[in-house]
Amino acid sequence: MKILITGASGFVGKALCRECVELGWNTVAVSRRTALYGRAVPADLCERFDIPFRPDVVVHAAARSSPWGRTAEFEAQNIQATRNVIDFCERSGRPHLIHLSTSAVLYRNEHQYGLNEETPPPAQFINEYARTKYAAENLVRNYTGRSCILRPRAVFGPGDTVIFPRILRAAQEGRFPKIESDEPVMADLIYIDCLVQYIVRCIEQGAEGLYHVTNNEPVAILSFLQNVFERLGIDSPTRKVTAARALRAARAIEFVHQAIPFLGEPAITPFGISVFAYSKTLDVQKALRDLGPPSLSLREGVDAFVRWHSAAPLRPSYAVV
Repeated sequence: MKILITGASGFVGKALCRECVELGWNTVAVSRRTALYGRAVPADLCERFDIPFRPDVVVHAAARSSPWGRTAEFEAQNIQATRNVIDFCERSGRPHLIHLSTSAVLYRNEHQYGLNEETPPPAQFINEYARTKYAAENLVRNYTGRSCILRPRAVFGPGDTVIFPRILRAAQEGRFPKIESDEPVMADLIYIDCLVQYIVRCIEQGAEGLYHVTNNEPVAILSFLQNVFERLGIDSPTRKVTAARALRAARAIEFVHQAIPFLGEPAITPFGISVFAYSKTLDVQKALRDLGPPSLSLREGVDAFVRWHSAAPLRPSYAVV
């Protein structure tokens, strides 16, 4: 198997590269930073690129995955980069293309349960990340070779640099609010090894089309996080705030940071507040039918993450989620 993986130095890409190397596949790892596994090839996907390698499969895991940033950055790293990956595929024998997207393309600021592959996107996307990732999906749908799009939900695990580090840092600094809700806010997640195994199954089976993938174990997110906080010796949040008030504050803070670029990423974002204010669960029956069940339980994933985090220092971060 000859496989090319973009975003190979990122959270998902690095884990996938490691697995592919362990499977004995001829793995080319493409990234702007040094990749740890596979044959590392530096490339800026925002520019047209060429690699003397004709892969059987290309997994496009590179993206700007952030709740905040400038429109031009999202468009370059999510849309133009995907366009350039497809262009490479068209010139390289049209390999099977697997594109890592996100369930955020469907989000609205309200409770949403059982989102499936037929659920239409909202009239207005929740942020630039969601908008540009959906645009990238549409580019992949027009690819002339075989393609598969995966929409994971809240990927976590050892090596995570996006979700849990931000949450834990905010909790440690007393900046993580408890959003008041008239019902438990439910959320789906997927452990990194489960996502990697789903990608491997897509590769091995030549899967095509769109799949939602999670651990298929929705949890009450605040209770779930409180359990993780306790296991890591972090005080549970006590500061309560309504969703409406939190969203107003987050929008005001985001406006200031957009007006003054050197301030960087804000401490809270409207998207981050929305994640904890509104339920988001995915219907993954299609993936269960075609690709099988998750390779590990959510509990096993959390145990592995807690062990890893307890043995490693918390990475610096600024945003809640």
